[in-house]
Amino acid sequence: MTGQQITVLGECVADAFTRAGGDTDSDGTDSGDTYSDGLSLRVLPGGGPANTAVALARLGTRTRFIGRLSQDVFGGMFRARLAASGVDLGGCVTAAEPSTLAVADLDAHGRAAYSFHAEGSADWQWTAEELAAAPLEGAACLHTGSLALIREPGGPRVEEYLAEVRDRVTVSVDPNVRPLLVPPAAYRARLGRWCALADILRLSDDDLAALLPGAAPEEACDRWHEAGARLVVVTLGERGALASLDGTRVRVPAVSVDVVDTVGAGDAFTAGLLHALAGLGRLGGRLDGLTAGETEACCAYATRVAALTCAVPGANPPWADGL
Repeated sequence: MTGQQITVLGECVADAFTRAGGDTDSDGTDSGDTYSDGLSLRVLPGGGPANTAVALARLGTRTRFIGRLSQDVFGGMFRARLAASGVDLGGCVTAAEPSTLAVADLDAHGRAAYSFHAEGSADWQWTAEELAAAPLEGAACLHTGSLALIREPGGPRVEEYLAEVRDRVTVSVDPNVRPLLVPPAAYRARLGRWCALADILRLSDDDLAALLPGAAPEEACDRWHEAGARLVVVTLGERGALASLDGTRVRVPAVSVDVVDTVGAGDAFTAGLLHALAGLGRLGGRLDGLTAGETEACCAYATRVAALTCAVPGANPPWADGL
């Protein structure tokens, strides 16, 4: 691990993928527990922030994850995945509450529709005391977002934490809108505040459609710049990505791959972007000195990381030697 350190704060989620009963994996083994109605589940570790931390560490960035990890079987799975990828878990809280479970149903294009089992789970129970004790030493950037930044009761406390540490680190936010758990109106009410705290805002075209229905990506970028975010990146699936640095736009094409599913692709993009920015030494402040050309190069790298994630099942981002 080299270069600038990045700290990621947020949730881990157990992603349970549905399959028809009797399906087997490529090695011929059963894919999960088969129920009497013919449904089987294959559970993989996920969660937007955790996916981003894993991808960052695999790319070679020194990465710390700050999360509330349950003591249940899923919590053990999360710890194993993060540690095996090289993520520092020294800032995690051991939580008494259960892990969050998301059941993912994939469509013909590999896009996942989720149903969540998240009430009272560990990820949203942050206390002010836990966050005050969260280690940030040596970090150039703090990345967060997703459900950890919006779900009660912990979300407002995470937001307060961002305000407290913003003078020490670059702040990156990925809203990762989940309308089944939180109404889009709740995100809209908070997004202006997040932009005031964030230097980098990364979101998907699905997020954009939920937050600003009918708005063009360029219009959305201008609105979020006005609210305070310096770098806004909208990922557009097979159409690549649009990045706007203080209003200067760059576009990068998508990298063509045979898509297995798109689970974790946006998280991998964010990791690729932050890794590339760290490699340029642009993190640690307010993106001082960052140019449009550098932004384009960083986003092009991020699209490759995201594409390789789409080429394998689940949120399984590539290692640096696989790029």
